[in-house]
Amino acid sequence: MKLALTHTGRCLLAFYFLLPGVMKFVQWDMHVALMETHGMIMVPVLLAIAGVAQVGASICLFLNKQVVVCALGLAAMVLLINLNLHDFWNAYEGVDAKHETQNFFKNMGIFAGLLLLAAINMDQSSSAQEDK
Repeated sequence: MKLALTHTGRCLLAFYFLLPGVMKFVQWDMHVALMETHGMIMVPVLLAIAGVAQVGASICLFLNKQVVVCALGLAAMVLLINLNLHDFWNAYEGVDAKHETQNFFKNMGIFAGLLLLAAINMDQSSSAQEDK
């Protein structure tokens, strides 16, 4: 049962990042405008890096490869996105603070799930190393 729950959680987290990663390229202009509204710099470069990282990490999570690295990388990205794009404590024209508050705390739950996924896989990696 533990294995099934772990695989299900890992795949759901992978799916959670796959679609937004793809949408960063499909809806490029919308994402650029959002980032610029929040005063971010180097927007095209950061957006491309975020899209590639989300798609690449999602694929690795689906394939159960490099799970610790991908989970921790995505966790770091979630924190950066939260601080820069879901900063509900700042006022931006056309941005709903209540919605950003909800996104911020939802993302903290995703962050927690990624940390747990990394921790679980660290245990599995260390026991696999001991078996060799």
